[in-house]
Amino acid sequence: MPDMTHRHINTLFIANRGEIALRVIRTAKRLGMKTALGVSDADQNSRGAAEADHVVRLGPAPSSQSYLNIAKVVAAAKEAGADAVHPGYGFLSENIKFARAVADAGMIFVGPEPHALDAMGDKLKARHVAIEAGLPVVPGGEAETAEDAAKIADKTGYPLLIKAVSGGGGRGMKRVDKPEDLKAQIGYAMSEAEAAFGDPRIYVERFIASGRHVEVQVIGDGKRAIHLGTRDCSIQRRFQKLVEEAPAPNIPDDKHRAIENAAVKLAEHLHYKGAGTVEFLVDAETFDFYFLEMNARIQVEHPVTEEVTGVDIVEQQLLIASGARLGYEQRDIEFLGAAIEVRINAEDPDADFRPSPGLVAKAEWPAGEGVRVDTHIRTGDTIPPTYDSLMGKLIVHGATREEALNRIAAALNNLNVEGVKTTALLHARIMQDARFKKGGVDTRFFEGLQNG
Repeated sequence: MPDMTHRHINTLFIANRGEIALRVIRTAKRLGMKTALGVSDADQNSRGAAEADHVVRLGPAPSSQSYLNIAKVVAAAKEAGADAVHPGYGFLSENIKFARAVADAGMIFVGPEPHALDAMGDKLKARHVAIEAGLPVVPGGEAETAEDAAKIADKTGYPLLIKAVSGGGGRGMKRVDKPEDLKAQIGYAMSEAEAAFGDPRIYVERFIASGRHVEVQVIGDGKRAIHLGTRDCSIQRRFQKLVEEAPAPNIPDDKHRAIENAAVKLAEHLHYKGAGTVEFLVDAETFDFYFLEMNARIQVEHPVTEEVTGVDIVEQQLLIASGARLGYEQRDIEFLGAAIEVRINAEDPDADFRPSPGLVAKAEWPAGEGVRVDTHIRTGDTIPPTYDSLMGKLIVHGATREEALNRIAAALNNLNVEGVKTTALLHARIMQDARFKKGGVDTRFFEGLQNG
């Protein structure tokens, strides 16, 4: 592979769409870079296409023919004269074949090096690497058959969780509460994993009933790493995140430090380069914590971390990809106040979250002190049925968590989207829930909210 050390990025190609594409374009421009965006036919008139310096057609709307087609994306980046490619999140962001193809074409991949993608892209391999680094993991193991899973279950007990080795976004993940359900759920998980990821492998682990999903943002330059604190992402529906906040509330200081230090330990063990997120399962009662996985890319929820630290994570990605050393020491990072993010999706919560694509007749996003909106949607835009339903992210920051809660409640009240159904009213309900206001809810919260 070509040596990419200390190369200035003149033109950045963004291999993504939606709000993250727009976010990267704006940061790159601020750093003096030219920007090029690959678009499918469905995104020719997108906000990102309007703001990029150069636009290259990738192909038809289906992602398999555009955003997920490695050959087309690399060819488009070369056509644009790009020095580097930013993959955003989702799509090809953690695809080692894509990262290698970008480097083989003489361009910089804005993300971790292939060895880290390889280690963290496979959940089972990531588990072994975490053990090597000295991190605690949830008891469990790989299972090729229901019989294998039953042997593991004899040690872990029920309930247990089946996970796809190559999984993400809750796909290929099943909970099993009793032995007689194990065989069927193993079959469902394997077939779902095969369909979604082309990899039927699964593993099983003990299900922590009162578990909280706490993650740590890390940034490394290949030699050393720092953390930017914790985020709590416990409010989930079918293992998909709905609400995120920083820092994770109501965790003892010593446990907070231990979780953060464990994340840095893993990043440095990997010689990690770029931005990444180490995810942990935290027992809500004992605060014992266990490594879950590492996302080797920018996260949807990165803005809450930016709001409490003042660090522009995308900027750091681009600087480190250019060959710069990490510009921060851990002591430089100050944590100020609290931030909360809600994902505004074009979905109907009253109809089992059915997607609601179509024409956005009106999009009035809130503004004001401590309010940030990351969105690509304007009045008159059309939300295609082809992609993820994320319309934008509403983020608020306050000097205290209470102030952040008040600000996000007011901001949701001032958000006005017409023409498509959204999750805004659901989030308003969550913000008013006494358990959420108290802080420290576990991953069962949303189930209780629905049944309450």
